[in-house]
Order: sequence, then C-alpha cells, then structure tokens
Amino acid sequence: MSSVTGPEVAINAFIDQIRPCFDYILAGTACSASLFTLLIVLLGFSTKESRRRLVFQLNVLAICVALTLGILTGLTSGKAIVDPFNQVSKSVYITAIVFALYPPLLYDSILLTRLFALYPIASTPSLTLVKIFAFPFCIKCARVVVLSLWLNDYIKSGLNTQSLVQNQVASWYRNPNITAEWTMQMVDNSYSVSFFLYNLHVRTSSIRRVGGISERIRQIFYISVANFVFPLLFNIAQIILITTDRSPYTGALLLLINNFVTVIGVLCATLWFSGSEWVRGHKESLSDDPFSLNPSSGRVNGAGRRSENEVVVIGRSVTLDRADFARWGGDKFRAASNISDEV
Repeated sequence: MSSVTGPEVAINAFIDQIRPCFDYILAGTACSASLFTLLIVLLGFSTKESRRRLVFQLNVLAICVALTLGILTGLTSGKAIVDPFNQVSKSVYITAIVFALYPPLLYDSILLTRLFALYPIASTPSLTLVKIFAFPFCIKCARVVVLSLWLNDYIKSGLNTQSLVQNQVASWYRNPNITAEWTMQMVDNSYSVSFFLYNLHVRTSSIRRVGGISERIRQIFYISVANFVFPLLFNIAQIILITTDRSPYTGALLLLINNFVTVIGVLCATLWFSGSEWVRGHKESLSDDPFSLNPSSGRVNGAGRRSENEVVVIGRSVTLDRADFARWGGDKFRAASNISDEV
C-alpha cells in the first residue's frame, strides 16, 4: 500500500509544482497567437499613409513587446517544467519580469497620445500643454521609481533563478511598491480617459445632430471606455489578490493576461478603423472620380472635395469627414469644420 501511495504523492506534488508554469504557458501562448493573428490582419489593412503615423508605429512596438513577453514566459515556464533543477539563467528570468511589469507604462503613454488630437502641439500654448501633461508625466515617473525599487530588492533577494522563485511569496504578499504601482496605474488611466472623453464631449456637442459624425463620436466613446474598463477590472483584481492571497501565482497570471488584454484592445480598435479606411480607399479607387487628390492637404479638389480630420483613439486615428457637414448651411459648415480641425 505504501509503495502505491508513495508514487501518487510524488506525482501529485510534481503536478502541483508545475501547474502555475503550465497556466503561464497556456495563457501566454493563447494570447500571443491571437495577438500575432491580429497583427497580420492589421498590416494587411494598413495603408502607406497610416504606416507613416507615429501612433501606428507605437502600436506595432507595443505588439512586439507583448509578443516578446509571451516568448519569455514560454521559455522560463517551459524550462521550469522540463528541467526544474536547471532553470533559465537569472538574467533571462529578470528580463521576463521586466517585460511583464514595465510595458504598461508604454501602453498607457500610447493611450495618452489621444490628447494631442484635441491639443495639437503646434497650436496649443506651452503653458496649457504643461498643465495637461504635468500630472500624467509625474505619475509615470513615480511608477517607474516604485517598480525600480521593487525590482532592485527582488534581484538582491537571490543569487540564482531557483532562489528568486523561492522568494516570490515574500516579495509578493502585500508589497507596498507593487500595490502603489497598480493603484497609480488606475489613477493614470482614469485621468487620461476622463480628460479625453470630457473634452471630446465639449468640443463635439454642437455637431451631435449630424448622423455620420454623431455615430463616429459614439464609436470613439464606446471603444475608449471598453479599453479602459477591462484593464481597470484586472488592476482591481490584482490589488485584491496581492493584499489577500499569499501565493503570487494567480496574481502573476492576471498580470500576464492584463498585458495582452490591453494590447489586444488597442489593436482591435486600430483594426476596426484601419478596416474602415481600407474599405473606403478601395471604394474611392474603383469609382470614376474626375477630381484629383491633393496629397499635401489630404482632400479631393473640386465640388466633391473631402477633408479628413483625425481623432486619436487608443493610440490610433479615426477619420472625421467634412462631407458629413455638406447639408449644413455655410455658417454651420464653417463652425463644424473649425471644431473638427481642433479635434
């Protein structure tokens, strides 16, 4: 009886030991595969003009960072399962942790670039820009400081990967630096989203009755809220776990998934608008339009001219079309055009 019980206990103990690593691999692989597929679709829908935009390049950078996180997660967790007594080097393990903790700063900065659509650098007074961006800049600096303090203490807690893994529980439970980082992340995102949506509402309230523009503004609102709410829920869950659960595995899994959810939300918003631009571009290329396109101004010359104005949404641009204002009178058209130019 003891000969049967002994192997069962050993097998169960081994399964319990590798289960967190297996969960990390499963979550990282599934999210990375989805992200890579969406990236291919994005590149297929993108145009030469859209690929030159800074926000598009930042989105691609964020996707590459998230895919690197998935690779590092698979490498460290897979090695822990296959050869638990000879894990990856300490430098590789620390790199995986860095790619899990620091990239949200990049994703949140992309989120913040939407404000430049409402407050262009070229036409906004420097004092106004300082008032708007001083708070998010300071809070991001504070986030970098608390993350660096935690990482420095964690690196010093072990000489190799095995000792660092064993010290996870002590470094995780109710850690003030990590808790402060996630709290500041929620405050940072809340400021960016609320400030953007409020100013978007104020600046576009006079054109709500126009069908096309009203629908696009509503889409901007829903996408912005969705890309804020889901990461916020993950942040709240992470803070609850770090203060109540001594085991770091569930919280680390949520942190991993939250990274991918944030980037996938950014990418889905980008894909939606890139697809719209792609369809519109193909329709225009197939139509027998006798008017020429002025590439410097982005408008079609002649009676049917079109001027495109951009609103950055989650690090991406949405096109607002002046043709939607054509049925307005001359004064109303000019007033709406001025609003769209500011946005």
